[in-house]
Amino acid sequence: MKKEGNRLQMIFVLYVLIIIRLIVFKYPYSELKEIADSWQKNVILEGLDTANFTPFKTIRMYIRYYDRLNSFENLFGNILIFIPYGYLLPAAFRKYRNFLLFFSGTFLFVTGIEVFQLFSAFGAFDVDDFILNCFGSCIGYVLFWAAEKWRSHKKQVY
Repeated sequence: MKKEGNRLQMIFVLYVLIIIRLIVFKYPYSELKEIADSWQKNVILEGLDTANFTPFKTIRMYIRYYDRLNSFENLFGNILIFIPYGYLLPAAFRKYRNFLLFFSGTFLFVTGIEVFQLFSAFGAFDVDDFILNCFGSCIGYVLFWAAEKWRSHKKQVY
């Protein structure tokens, strides 16, 4: 049982690193270096100008223009990428089976990503990404508990 927990923790850490790579460091190294070389106070303040702090603004835009703007990729990608996070966090770390701890951990992780994007110019802060990522994580959490119920029911039957 301990070995299974350690394996799940390693998988979770690897998965988090993959999320960070896909979301934060999505551009080629040369572009990231160019962005980092241009970091100055005004570049950081530009992040505040381009940020979306209005909940559901981007989501509504993607729904309205569903046939353009990579709508499907942006809406569902932000949800789908966090479903495994929501499943793996409570599977790997028992304390995160408590929903308040789980959601707090998810909230802090997603906030960290979005705030880093806001001030680094390695992406754009969008409160809707935050909403969609947390929603995806909650779906994963529900799937984890459904799998737990199924496993416990299966044990009772056999």
